[in-house]
Amino acid sequence: MLQSQKSKAEPNQYKIVHIDMDMFFAAVEIRDNPELAGKPLIIGALPSERGVVSTCSYEARKFGVRSAMSIKEAFRLCPEGIYMHPNGHKYTEASKQIHKIWNDYTDLCETISLDEGFLDVTGSEHLFGGAAAIGHEIRRRVKDETGLTCSVGIGYSMMSAKLASEEKKPDGFFEILTPEALRNLIIDRSVRTIYGVGAKTAAELQRIGITTVRGIYESRQAIIHLLGNHGRQIIDLADGIDTRRVTPYAEPKSIGNEHTFQQDIKDFDYLRDVLLLVAQKLSFDIRLKGIYARTVTLKVTYSDMKQITRAKSGEPTDRASAIYETASTLLDKIEKRPVRLVGISLSGFSDTPDQQMSLFDSGDNSQHDKLSESMMKLQLKYGRGIVKTAGELRAEKRVWGDE
Repeated sequence: MLQSQKSKAEPNQYKIVHIDMDMFFAAVEIRDNPELAGKPLIIGALPSERGVVSTCSYEARKFGVRSAMSIKEAFRLCPEGIYMHPNGHKYTEASKQIHKIWNDYTDLCETISLDEGFLDVTGSEHLFGGAAAIGHEIRRRVKDETGLTCSVGIGYSMMSAKLASEEKKPDGFFEILTPEALRNLIIDRSVRTIYGVGAKTAAELQRIGITTVRGIYESRQAIIHLLGNHGRQIIDLADGIDTRRVTPYAEPKSIGNEHTFQQDIKDFDYLRDVLLLVAQKLSFDIRLKGIYARTVTLKVTYSDMKQITRAKSGEPTDRASAIYETASTLLDKIEKRPVRLVGISLSGFSDTPDQQMSLFDSGDNSQHDKLSESMMKLQLKYGRGIVKTAGELRAEKRVWGDE
């Protein structure tokens, strides 16, 4: 990896590259099966299932299909589409290739997702002939080495670079190098163009007659009065002032897993069985990383799409039993009505384990740790499902119908 120095440049002198792969999941499938090219390909759930669109080809987008759309709505818009489940392993391998290319130009890489990231090349651009040269070289290498295309934006800030990458998609290149250039580009666009302005904030702005960036410029005090500090941040970003810095990858702030049901679930004992299986998977995941979680968060989406989260923090742990116990306790405290989705996320990570015994422990911790270590070795060698508790076996039989 090329080591670059963090620049002491003034805000407008930073050089940021934003890279966004074009319809990434769909593009990988088309690369591996050229017969899919030119067809409306939709990656996510199947039409007979509950779920959403992960991504889709540009041909599918012509029908109005888009990411995060309900799969039922996608099928209504595009019944002739080709629907496929995502292949996570394949996409992860492609992502590793892409990230390796990025790392050749700077060590200041902030990965947003498998297919998107920011690079701060302020301290290394002189080695490669400038930020634009780096952007063009990354586009070329990604295509040559992975068979995929990406869109690249060059900016003086993170927002300007991201807006630039969106300007010429797909397989595009664009630069926004000054605040003035950014303001001229976005002045008559929707307020949703501004980083941090989502549907809720846009609706609040619309109530006072502001729908475009021009409206932000013309109604600064009204926005501050309505939104306070958030309003000031929106105004700064609309003016082209973005002080965020590219932050290299660190351990994720949270790790989660969830399950969407094909039919709404009223049986909370059944939900506990699902939580037990989710807890076992998350325990395996964090043990692989050698980390321990302080906070367990329960996520529930009801049948009317209302989503709630409940969290509890304690001593750091990597044990499935402790994760499940906490999640199950949180489940007991929520409203009992039909559930569409349930999941657990872990956060507040530590490198040091809980030295206290949990309610699930019997005997000394050293014996428990030895057993956990032996189980981990078996799971790594033969797969996560090779060792299961009686409770997990019962839960799997109930949830998945295993014999």
